[in-house]
Amino acid sequence: MDNSDDRKTLEKKALRKALVGNRLQMPDRRERSALLQDVMRIWLVGRPDTVIGAYWPIKGEFDPLPALHRWKEDGELIDQPQLRRIGLPVVDKVHKTMVFHAWHPGCRMEEDAYGIPKPKDTEVIVPTLLFISCVGYGPGGYRLGYGGGFYDRTLAILEPRPFTVGLGYTQGYLPDFESQPHDIPLDAILNENGAVWPV
Repeated sequence: MDNSDDRKTLEKKALRKALVGNRLQMPDRRERSALLQDVMRIWLVGRPDTVIGAYWPIKGEFDPLPALHRWKEDGELIDQPQLRRIGLPVVDKVHKTMVFHAWHPGCRMEEDAYGIPKPKDTEVIVPTLLFISCVGYGPGGYRLGYGGGFYDRTLAILEPRPFTVGLGYTQGYLPDFESQPHDIPLDAILNENGAVWPV
């Protein structure tokens, strides 16, 4: 790693810290969250997916689970109930990848290796659509995460590759965000104003 790579790594680390701090301090986060819940529910209408992966929100992230629970309930009214499933990630700390375990409100949870709640003893499911939290995001569908690379490694091995959708607030938009050669763009990005990628 040369000095420019070291500098970029430090810059990204500082940017992540600033974005998370700003997100935690948003005075209208509840209102923005309600708007993004609506955007997400509308966006899901007509999607063919029956197994969706998401995340347990941390550090002021948008919580996708209420909208997904509503999506599952809606499916029970129009489809066979067993078809719509929601999965949350369970981290493999050794390989730094994730698998998705079935989740539903009230299911038993336990902390993973990083202290994040995960479903306890539920079956592994394979999502065809994956909602991913964005610390930041920029033009072209590129996402700034926490820097661990878990999603990149997981997406590289998931077959078939799920449709990926970033979720974030307008506060996280980075108009000058520079992607790295190894970065894989998301298929879509939603914020509280609607779908911002593809444009």
